[in-house]
Amino acid sequence: MRAPVLLSWLILAPALAAAADRADWTTPAEAAHYRSTPDGAATRAYLQRLAEAAPATLRLVRFGTTPQGRPLEAVVASADGSFTPEAARARGKAVVLVQAGIHAGEIEGKDAGLALLRDLAVRHAYPHLLDRVVLLYIPVFNVDGHARTSPYNRINQNGPEAMGFRATAQNLNLNRDYVKADAPEMRAWLSLWNAWLPDLLIDVHTTDGADYRYDLTWYTEDPHKLDPAVDAWQRAALDAVLPRFERRGHLASPYLELKDGRDITKGIVNFGSGPRFSTGYAALQNRPALLIETHMLKDYATRVRASYDMVELMLERVAADPAALRQAVTRADAATIARAAKPDARVPLTFELAEPPTTITLKGYAFTQQRSAISGDLWVRYDPRRPRTYTVPWWRDLAPAIGATPPAAYLIPAEWTAAIERLDAHGIRYERLAKPLTLDADAYRLTHPQWATQPFEGHLMLERFDLAPERTTATLAPGAVLVPLDQRAANVAVELLEPQAPDSLLAWGCFDAIFQQHEYAEPRVAEALAREMLAQDPALRAEFEAKLRDDAAFAGNPAARLAWFYDRSPWKAAQRVGLYPVLRLDAAALAKARAAE
Repeated sequence: MRAPVLLSWLILAPALAAAADRADWTTPAEAAHYRSTPDGAATRAYLQRLAEAAPATLRLVRFGTTPQGRPLEAVVASADGSFTPEAARARGKAVVLVQAGIHAGEIEGKDAGLALLRDLAVRHAYPHLLDRVVLLYIPVFNVDGHARTSPYNRINQNGPEAMGFRATAQNLNLNRDYVKADAPEMRAWLSLWNAWLPDLLIDVHTTDGADYRYDLTWYTEDPHKLDPAVDAWQRAALDAVLPRFERRGHLASPYLELKDGRDITKGIVNFGSGPRFSTGYAALQNRPALLIETHMLKDYATRVRASYDMVELMLERVAADPAALRQAVTRADAATIARAAKPDARVPLTFELAEPPTTITLKGYAFTQQRSAISGDLWVRYDPRRPRTYTVPWWRDLAPAIGATPPAAYLIPAEWTAAIERLDAHGIRYERLAKPLTLDADAYRLTHPQWATQPFEGHLMLERFDLAPERTTATLAPGAVLVPLDQRAANVAVELLEPQAPDSLLAWGCFDAIFQQHEYAEPRVAEALAREMLAQDPALRAEFEAKLRDDAAFAGNPAARLAWFYDRSPWKAAQRVGLYPVLRLDAAALAKARAAE
């Protein structure tokens, strides 16, 4: 039954290709001379036309639904019909994920992508680019934000006439959501990521900030955040691509985060990214990632062309030697798995700017600073008619600050369902305990918590706390989750479950309830308890008297004086206030837990 269908296709294919070649494939943005960008319906219609004209090369796939009911879609581009992760892996293809419109007002990546897909599929401008590479392209990630179009969404930006909104319909910034994964869009993206496990991520944005001559700036993660093999591939790729990019008439620079936004000559800092951002999350997943930031003040046509050229050249680089990229990420995954057998391995969790800075030559413009009677600050104005070249300090490198030694496994009690759901979202492998279990394990005791006073991305983040390791005996109900760290996604598990990680579930409020005390002593009962404790423990009496002598506020607060005794009693300890519920298991404890499954 399949032979006639195949024969019909072989007969029709040349005719379809000829018709596609004759068709008008001007993109909507090109037709508007880049004054405007197409809405969601026009974008999808163009992509659907492309997919119908080149079914052997392009497939439009749906990978989720937004909170407002719009489809989340991606285009899979392949020269040989490798339209599934299984087909791509079976044929040894490198997979490159390019996403646009995560901030829907920064939308040139969408229009660059439409043009590039056209040139690949129907104009055949790059005939061998997809022979050994599968391109996974998301035209608009923040689809609901893209629909919220207005000429007033991006005050700093030079066109198009109207553009989408930065945040989603739930007012969440997707480029802060990679680890906490609150947004339905991000959950869908993670499912797509886990299915395909791309070898390279390219994320297309537009800057804010200063004025300068570059039409594109770029960012990659610091070497301390990457496996050496991934870092080496990433550096070599940029070294090869950037000169070719500039030969196409562009001017590029590393991402320009000013140390002082009022004075460009004070230098540039590494903004540090982090796992909540696209490139930082890719680093956790042992994948190279390139952040593209076209310059907001360049005209829209220039920004689209810069995005097109950078993406196309990166695809050429991958296509020239896909095995090198595949080998780098495979080695990185293997090293992460092997790290579980090294009990003294250290994983950095936070980073700080390394001293001393180096220097960078910055191609900018002359600028003036005028004291403002309105703001009381300096009003900075750039003069694009007067190019200036500055040599400024560049705090390029990061140094590890806080770190942790990963355990053999984490153990999450079954009742902490929100944490376990995040494991599912990130594709982290775990095992369920079928029986009750009592075991000794390492834990953390957290004290003196302080939360932010203003919400950030829907959370009052836990900003500070004191932490001390503690040995505990825990009794766990069936359904508790073992998270072994001999897996490729181990770095994501560490980020989620180590309390001091900047995007830990603790930081985002998943475990806030552990700090709440539910039982208290009545004053008359606490008074009796205090007298009994003082009578039995001379050292405690001396400590209390010193506290009264040295702390006037404490001495004048009856409730604090009684609470001081309750806090040191077994009554308070029984509540386990501040005891972090995620346990750290060494190899012996892991073996015991598995034996109880």
